[in-house]
Amino acid sequence: MMKWIRLFLVCLLLTPADGKAQRLAEIHYGVETAGFAATGDYTPFWTASNRYGTVPLAAVNGYLRADVTHSRQVTDDFRWTVGLDVLCAAPRYRNMYVQQFYAEAQYKQLTASIGSKEQYISLWDRRLSSGDMIQSANARPVPEINISVPQFIVVPFTDGLLQAKGDVSFGLSLDTKYLDGFAREGEAYVKNVRRHHKSLFLRVKDTQDGFPFYGTLGLQHTAQWGGTSTDPKTGRQPGAFTDFIRMFFARHGGADANLSDQINVLGAHHVSYDMQIGYRREDADWEVQAYYQHLSYDASGLSFYNGADGLWGIRLDLFRFPWLSKVVAEYVNTRNQSGSFHHILFNHDKHPGMGGGGDDYYNNGIYTNGHTYFNRGVGSPLLPSPEYNADGTMGYPGTRILDWHIGLEGTLTPQASYRILYTLMNGWGTSLRPFLRKKAGTSFLIEIVYTHPDLAGWTFTGSLAGDTGDVFGSGGGGVGIGISKRGVASWR
Repeated sequence: MMKWIRLFLVCLLLTPADGKAQRLAEIHYGVETAGFAATGDYTPFWTASNRYGTVPLAAVNGYLRADVTHSRQVTDDFRWTVGLDVLCAAPRYRNMYVQQFYAEAQYKQLTASIGSKEQYISLWDRRLSSGDMIQSANARPVPEINISVPQFIVVPFTDGLLQAKGDVSFGLSLDTKYLDGFAREGEAYVKNVRRHHKSLFLRVKDTQDGFPFYGTLGLQHTAQWGGTSTDPKTGRQPGAFTDFIRMFFARHGGADANLSDQINVLGAHHVSYDMQIGYRREDADWEVQAYYQHLSYDASGLSFYNGADGLWGIRLDLFRFPWLSKVVAEYVNTRNQSGSFHHILFNHDKHPGMGGGGDDYYNNGIYTNGHTYFNRGVGSPLLPSPEYNADGTMGYPGTRILDWHIGLEGTLTPQASYRILYTLMNGWGTSLRPFLRKKAGTSFLIEIVYTHPDLAGWTFTGSLAGDTGDVFGSGGGGVGIGISKRGVASWR
């Protein structure tokens, strides 16, 4: 821990204090503490979910967080930033850890970063959505190299009608020691998993004459590859440069890959088609969006053999109605999965074709860790993370769900705002291991944020949350409180 802090301080000390090329420099700092107490087996679902893995699952928990970010505007077009974010949380594996530690350079709209940084490039609302199906804000940030255009920019020679954004990243999971302590005896998992994510979003929107309708199409691809399984029969997974190319373009594995990866693709992959349409007039006081994120695990899903599995949603923004400024309503269904059985398990010569079925989203036969980091789901948190597996088993126990979700936010007074999340959940387990009976329940969060006019930078948060049913243990309710102080120092 201390070596990372010393390295960050060295970066600050080596920064030139002046010079003709140097312009505005800033240091942003923050300190935050929060605590939660609940009556159930775990802290309520929406207390812990979509918070970048900072809140432990224990019914009674708390954390102290401190972060500092130093940035310098070198020219009108170029800016660089370094950041360090340290947490102390309990109860948790390794109570003190680095949440974020990164260096970032930005040239115009292009951003490149290295390290662990909380990123969010999804089209769906960060605070009110149930979560992106490919890469949400649910898990801790993975150490990675990330190159992105995080905001939409106009594509040249399109008269301002076409905009684009996207990213590409390559990372490495550093959760091996945690998994060593979590997995029960004989439970296999893959150490040092390599990770990849890329996305491209194209939006058609009139940026000049104000035509009210717009639409966005996007593609996201995430993959896990490489690493070494604790199962000696599985062992080390292909990780050469040629394997990287196969993974990047989702191609078949080579001769040293397992049979399944030779037939399908190398590694564990998920892809989504992201679609959004919206309407907003320049003189209107509201905006509405409808969207669909189609989730696919293999070629069958890419061809919509899995029906309408994915996330459906509507978002309404009310710009002149502060009491209710934003509404998000969503429907998430992952029950189709291209059928109940995976045809490739049968005689493929006798039964040729796509070989889909039993997609079992987020799970994988080799990467039994699942689509997780520190066992917290990287995709939608509505598919309960393996972190809830009290018996030390790996992977998602329930990937067939049908959930309804709503999120609201608004301003009560100039100093007080609120956020409400409510989700109705239904789960059937997996196709291979269905639950004996359907698990059902609800989860809710009511959160109030208050800022005092005479206490600059201070924020006070109170929340009430709860779970019913049997989706997350015995359910129960709880309360949370939080205090944070943020500030900025700048100079030239």
